[in-house]
Amino acid sequence: MRGTALRGRTRFASGWKKIRKSQYLLLLFLPCLVYFILFKYMPMFGIVISFKNYNLYKGIWGSDWVGLKYYNMFFANPDFLILLRNTFLLGLYKLIFGFPAPIVLALMLNEVKNALFKRFVQTASYLPHFISNVVIASMVVMFLSPSGGLINRLLGAFGAEPINFLVLPELFRSIYVASEIWQHIGWETIIYLAALTSIDPMLYEAAEMDGAGRFKKLMHVTLPGIAPAIVILFVLNVGKVLEIGFEKVFLLYTPATYETADILSTYVYRTGLLQGNFSYAAAIDLFTGVVSLIFIFSANYLSRKLSETSLW
Repeated sequence: MRGTALRGRTRFASGWKKIRKSQYLLLLFLPCLVYFILFKYMPMFGIVISFKNYNLYKGIWGSDWVGLKYYNMFFANPDFLILLRNTFLLGLYKLIFGFPAPIVLALMLNEVKNALFKRFVQTASYLPHFISNVVIASMVVMFLSPSGGLINRLLGAFGAEPINFLVLPELFRSIYVASEIWQHIGWETIIYLAALTSIDPMLYEAAEMDGAGRFKKLMHVTLPGIAPAIVILFVLNVGKVLEIGFEKVFLLYTPATYETADILSTYVYRTGLLQGNFSYAAAIDLFTGVVSLIFIFSANYLSRKLSETSLW
């Protein structure tokens, strides 16, 4: 017993010493921890209302249990498959076209020798990331305006008739994905540029001595060097396929484009906040979260099996 107690005190002292040694790093981490506790973990207790007939006056625990009523209601909804399809396709297109874009930009910038031009491109490309979605959406609306918009002016210079892009359902996904790439490509490029700096320059020298040109060095040195970063970010992005940002879709879509633009998060907004059906909205959100969890676990499993690189 005395030996066990002594080992316990030793481990406690060792742990406390590590905490004291890293106290400033932990202090920097504290705001992040508080953010996740307040806005990510604590709201999870509200999931229980998806299994209740939630009443504002009775409160969460006073409301009556209804089991899977709202889940069955959602699955039986004629719009269920349309909402799921729209959300999945938007997320899939963003993954297919948006995920490789920062990788390509990072590889291109890595080949640029002019430091001034390289810094200019980096700055210009990641500035839109700091602009709010409201401003970005307003800029997109102005660019695509049928009366005086930049795009329609360019089309008019070639003799084409003005097009009202934002009321055409078949163009909504392209507009959304293009705006997402423009807004975030520069910021996401920073991660890959940081990964590129970790590649040993001697590998390039060895490849050059073996007669490798620029393309072969790219394929056999650069891409393998940043492959772990690519795989990890890909797994994270797969988990976000159904978590399409509500703000930009809400600001860009119109009733005319509902057939391709109406997604789970906008439907939750209309049913939950506008119609006051909080239990139904919570059930839809929980369904979305479960599917996203399945996606990220599946992507991580496949990544671990195929590349031996994974999140866990």
